Amino acid sequence: MLGSCSDPAALDGLAWLACYLTTGKHMAFYGAFGTVLLLLAITAPAALAFGFGGAVLARSQIAPLSWLGKGYIAIVRGVPDIAFFLFFVIALDQAFEFLRHKALCPGWNQPIWQGNDFVVCNEAKLPLSSAPQWVHESYGFGLAVLTFAIVFGAFAANVLFGAMRAVPHAQIETAEAYGMTPRQTFRRILVPQMWVYALPGLSNLWMVLIKATPLLFLLGVEDIVYWARELGGTKTPQFTDYPHGDWRMWYFLALLVFYLAFTRVSEIALARLMTRLTHGQATVAGEAQRKAAA
Repeated sequence: MLGSCSDPAALDGLAWLACYLTTGKHMAFYGAFGTVLLLLAITAPAALAFGFGGAVLARSQIAPLSWLGKGYIAIVRGVPDIAFFLFFVIALDQAFEFLRHKALCPGWNQPIWQGNDFVVCNEAKLPLSSAPQWVHESYGFGLAVLTFAIVFGAFAANVLFGAMRAVPHAQIETAEAYGMTPRQTFRRILVPQMWVYALPGLSNLWMVLIKATPLLFLLGVEDIVYWARELGGTKTPQFTDYPHGDWRMWYFLALLVFYLAFTRVSEIALARLMTRLTHGQATVAGEAQRKAAA
């Protein structure tokens, strides 16, 4: 906050607005945009890793592994995102605490499930009540990242599984004719070739992931939606020294501009990546490039 903002009641006009926009809570609001970008930066490769693993399992010749991969894809894709987010975060948190409870409190003689309550010893709680605030926030953010990665990994697995099947079988047969092992064929032929077929689906999934980031609000993370609602609403002096009317429309308008700008930048970057991947490929986009060059 600026030094001249010590007495908000004595301010008006642009001075009042400048002080209002530099309060600690507004700084947290601005920092929440970084939280969203950090979530995307971590979740995207993590979801891609889950997706690649699920696709590899789904196309496995070993029946149990194939069932596992296809089951992961079908189950996660078949459950509404909101329901999965609300259920999985609670279940995962309780699973961690249950395992810690069994390891750290072997002498516990009370039931863990007491009616509707889940009760573990203090040493097993995650995070510990004595932990600093940043640990609590990091733990909640980590659970959110893992949940996002699992959910969107299932969709990525379905896209990659289809892309692997779209690679022309003649290329696989040619590799086998040259004496390549199945592992070499997978690593050198199938995986490099599949991305051109997978990118359109992965591009759509990236856009959906961007639009899904407000679900952080449901997971207890103080993201941009949380702060827009809190700062934009009519609040008492206990929340802010700058009381105002209902300004939620303006805050959510700022979020609208942010998401539109970010998705537009993503579209441009993905279009350039698609052009690069399809260069010289025997696809419609590759043929269009060859015609344009001619």
